[in-house]
Amino acid sequence: MMKPLLLTAAAAMLALATGAATAQPAQKSLAPSENGENWSAKVERTARGHAIGKPDADAKLIEFISYTCPHCADFTARGEPPLDIVLLQPGKVTLEVRPVIRNGIDLAVTLLANCGDPAGFKSRHQALMLNQAVWLGKARNAPQSQLEIWQRADKAARMNAVNALGLTELLAQRGQSRAELDACVSNDTAAKALLANDEADAAEFGISSTPSFALDGKLLADVHGWETLYPVLSARFAPKAD
Repeated sequence: MMKPLLLTAAAAMLALATGAATAQPAQKSLAPSENGENWSAKVERTARGHAIGKPDADAKLIEFISYTCPHCADFTARGEPPLDIVLLQPGKVTLEVRPVIRNGIDLAVTLLANCGDPAGFKSRHQALMLNQAVWLGKARNAPQSQLEIWQRADKAARMNAVNALGLTELLAQRGQSRAELDACVSNDTAAKALLANDEADAAEFGISSTPSFALDGKLLADVHGWETLYPVLSARFAPKAD
C-alpha cells in the first residue's frame, strides 16, 4: 500500500507546486528549476546537520531524525522522494537534516552518516535509513550484555557497534574507505559535537519525538510523518489566486 500513496502524494504536490489542476506528465515532475539548476544535488554541512537544496530558498524545512527510529526510516522511504522531486529540485525549499541522538547506536550511526564529503551525505543517509530494518533487527536480537556495551557510546563501543551491525561494510561496499569510516566513528571530538548539537536543538525547539519538523524556524506541532507533513506543505505551496 505504501508505493501508491507515495506516487499519489508526489503527483498532488507537483500540481500544487506548478499551479496545475492535475499532475503533469512524469518527465515534468523531474524537471529542474527554471534556470536549469537541479538544487537537490547541492548539499552543504551546517552547524548542526546537512542542508540540501537552494541555500536562499524562500522556505526552510528542518527534518529532525534518529537513525534508530523506524518512523524516520519510513519518512526517508516515502516522504523524501516527493520532497526531492517537487520542492528541492526547483529550489523552492532548503531541507536541513539534523540528527537526534537517542542512544549509543544513534551516535555511532550518525558519525557514519556525517563521514566524508558533504556531497555524499544524501547517499550515506539513504543507505543507512533504507537498510535500517536489517541492521536494527540485529541490534534488537543482540544480548543485553552487548546492548549495554553499545550504550556506553565511547570510542570502543561505537566501533564495536558499527562492525557488529554491518554498517561499516554497508558503506564500504558503496566505495567509501574503511580507514576513513573507522576514523570518523573513533572521533571523540565529533561525537561530543553531535551530543552538544542535540542538546541545543532540544533546548531551541523542544523536540519530543522523531521524526519532527520545523518550517521557517518554527516547530510543527503534531507533525511526525509524511501523512501530517504533506498537508502543511500543500498549504504552504498552494498556488495563489489571481
